[in-house]
Parts: sequence; C-alpha cells; structure tokens
Amino acid sequence: MQYYDSNSVIYLNGSFVKAAEAKTDLYGQSLHYGLAAFEGIRAYKTHNATRIFKAAAHFERLQRSCELVGIPYPWDNKELIKKTYRLLEKNNLKDAYIRPLVYSDPNMTLIAPEKANIMICAWEWGAYLGDKQLKVCISPFQRPNPKSTFVEAKISGHYVNSILATTDAKKRGFDEALLLDANENVAEGSGANIFIEKGGKLYTPALGNILAGITRATVIELCHMLDIEVIEKTISVDQLKNADSAFFCGTAAEIIGIHTIDDTVYRQKWSDSIGSTIQRAYKNLVLEKVNYEVII
Repeated sequence: MQYYDSNSVIYLNGSFVKAAEAKTDLYGQSLHYGLAAFEGIRAYKTHNATRIFKAAAHFERLQRSCELVGIPYPWDNKELIKKTYRLLEKNNLKDAYIRPLVYSDPNMTLIAPEKANIMICAWEWGAYLGDKQLKVCISPFQRPNPKSTFVEAKISGHYVNSILATTDAKKRGFDEALLLDANENVAEGSGANIFIEKGGKLYTPALGNILAGITRATVIELCHMLDIEVIEKTISVDQLKNADSAFFCGTAAEIIGIHTIDDTVYRQKWSDSIGSTIQRAYKNLVLEKVNYEVII
C-alpha cells in the first residue's frame, strides 16, 4: 500500500515538511532497538466537520507511554492536537488514520535517550481487518509478560510480537491471531482487544496483561449507556470457545466480529449478537449521528 505520495505532508519537530523529503538519523535507539512510542488515531468526516476521535486520550496515552520507558516528552498535547488538525487540512484528508511517533535522538547505548523527536503522519485507511467476520487462530506466540516490560505502554518494539503472530496466522490460512498471556489465558489480538458474549453479557480480559485500548474503553462506556452488562475478568481458552460470540475492537480495526476460533464456529448470527449492536453504536458515535459522549 502507498501511504504517501509526492504531495504528502508530515509534521516533524514543529514544522510541516514533505514526507518524501523527511530525514532521520540512522544511529537512533528507535531504529536499532525499537525504543519509540506511537499511537493510532482516527479522524472521521461527520455532519459538522472532520473530527479526530478521542484525540486527547490518545495523546495522553502517548505521553504516558514515553514516561514509562524514559523517553523525554516536552510537547504540549493541546498544541499537538491543533497541529494534527492542520496536518489533515494540508493533506486534504477528511477520513484518515493518524500516526504520531516519538523516537529518540542518535543514541547507540542501552540507556534511555536524553532527547526525542516527534513525527505525525496521516493517510486514508479503511478498517484494518476489513468488514467480514474473521477466522482467528490461537497464536503460538504469547503477549509480553508484564514482568518483562510495560505492557500498558504502546511501544514500537512490542509489535515485533504482533508481526510474528499475524504472519504465522496468515501462513496457516487465518485472518488474524489471538494471543494468550503468560498464564495461558486470553489476552488480545495482534493489534486489538477482544470481547466475548455469553448469556447476554459481555466479558473482556482485565487489565494487567493487555494494552488498555482506547476503543476497548469506548466499548465499555457504550455498554454502560446501552444497559449492557460488561465484566472484566480472566478468560480461559475454554470460556472463549464456549462463548456465544466474540469481536475484536481497536482504532485501526474499529469493531469487527469473529466467526471462528481455531476450529470452533460461533453459532450465534452476528446480526443477533451484542457485538453487532456495539458495532452500530460505535459507528454512530464516531460519526456523531448519536452523541453518546454527552452522556458518557
């Protein structure tokens, strides 16, 4: 996929520059060791104007990710949000995926950097996992152990794990991978959180071994608004496979139903599931067709 062309502009350390002309140093920790923090954000064309969905929450998490691993973060988030809207205007984007990235100055040691850089780019990108129910496999790769890193931080190096899991799943004929945690309980997809439905309730893995997804939090808020009970708890593989239905959620993926886990087929029709209700409510929310945020 072509993410930019000769006219594409990015935001880089306070300036707007042509993406094709932007440069970075080849001696940085971010390139060599994966020490960088990023966010995935979406902007939607609404009936009012283009709106970046939960921009403040995303930039706050970006700052928190940097703080956890010792990457300097000298920027003002409100100013970064303004610059992001300006970036969309410069690229004539109404619906867009936005990628801020904080990366280190040249530093070949294994000590956190003293200075950092910020880049923000954007491009048109449909739902990452498509719009069809997914065939999912349980991956042989586990999510990182929380005793080995800060799993709640969105750090670039963590996604080597996701690449391994997704590549393995695709080679085996599946659409996506589901990873377990160090205790062999359900964690999350390679780039999305998971919810399961059982007996009219939704369940999702509790925080501790997963990324605290902003879309995950939005789903929980919508459930409270719609009077749907949602429970955060440890979920075993048996509970996953004996559920009535399941879905992934994430900024890139949005809300997408799961058809099968390994050879287990969810028998409930997606259109009859709670996930389908949440999918519609989420789309209405981001497009401002129904302003749930006034209430939640």
